[in-house]
Amino acid sequence: VQLQASGGGLVQPGGSLRLSCAASGNILRINTVGWHRQAPGKQRELVAQLSGGGSTVYAGSVKGRFTISRDSAKNTVYLQMNSLKAEDTALYYCNLNIRDYSYMDFSYWGQGTLVTVSS
Repeated sequence: VQLQASGGGLVQPGGSLRLSCAASGNILRINTVGWHRQAPGKQRELVAQLSGGGSTVYAGSVKGRFTISRDSAKNTVYLQMNSLKAEDTALYYCNLNIRDYSYMDFSYWGQGTLVTVSS
């Protein structure tokens, strides 16, 4: 399985970005998915999580501004980020829990996409 994350970039405060994470390979089903981020000098933190059943969890700092979603037909997960702030600047990683055709479950990480919020 390979994950390809994209959508990061430089955006002004108050702007928006949409991150994408596309999975390909031996995929029977994608279960829980999430986006994490790591700012310089800080630990990686969970930003948003979406379960296979559709329930969501958001970090308090992004609640109401970020939305996680998935397109199961495309094996792709999204993170819509609105009202971006300087403190959202970080390297963003997607994490997908995938069941393959051998009914084995694995956790995969994307390569990280950089989001920089600055004027």
